Amino acid sequence: MRNKLSNMIWGLIFIVIGVGIAGNVLLGWNFRIFFDGWWTLFIIIPCLISIIRSGITVGASSGLIIGVMLLVSHYININIDWWKLIIPVILIIIGLNIMFQGLFRKPLKVNHAGHVEGQNNTRAKEYSAIFASNKISVNDRFTGTILNAIFGGITLDLRDAIIDSDVEIAATAVFGGMDIYVPRGVTVKVNNIPIFGGVSDKTVRTTDPSAYTIYLNSTTMFGGIDIK
Repeated sequence: MRNKLSNMIWGLIFIVIGVGIAGNVLLGWNFRIFFDGWWTLFIIIPCLISIIRSGITVGASSGLIIGVMLLVSHYININIDWWKLIIPVILIIIGLNIMFQGLFRKPLKVNHAGHVEGQNNTRAKEYSAIFASNKISVNDRFTGTILNAIFGGITLDLRDAIIDSDVEIAATAVFGGMDIYVPRGVTVKVNNIPIFGGVSDKTVRTTDPSAYTIYLNSTTMFGGIDIK
């Protein structure tokens, strides 16, 4: 359901743009794509969709608030250096996330429509890289995770992880990249929304019908994800 809703949002965005451009041509509308601060939508929209798909997380909510702040700065004349507010905003969101962890997050359900309905990874950990890099190595039981790379990079190493069930990785890469290393003997299935980005799956396919599956549900905008 969450994937369908996010796909509907992307679809509506492209429909609105198409109708606006057609209106300019046929009806003389004054529809403009490149308004002041238009580039902030490349931060706001993917983060909003990530929240819809995976619930409120530190990375997605930080990106959303930062994007909105930068957009508002183009229309409200306040003597504030908005860029200097980015770090305190992130710290506040992290603090709220620690206090109310799990209250707003939606449980992850692997639903490939593709997804296996009923997988409930409420214990999935979240990792973010915002204007930074983050390297994660898992050497115990892996139950899924949420990844957010916004103007940053994440490396997730699962080669020594214990995977004893189907799991989901929910990922958002905005002007950033991710490298995901998976162990041998698992199946990888990708459900990605690419906006000037994409996912490259370089894993060796397994022929074992009983192999567990890693489902990657992702949004990539001016960014990419490599699965190795």
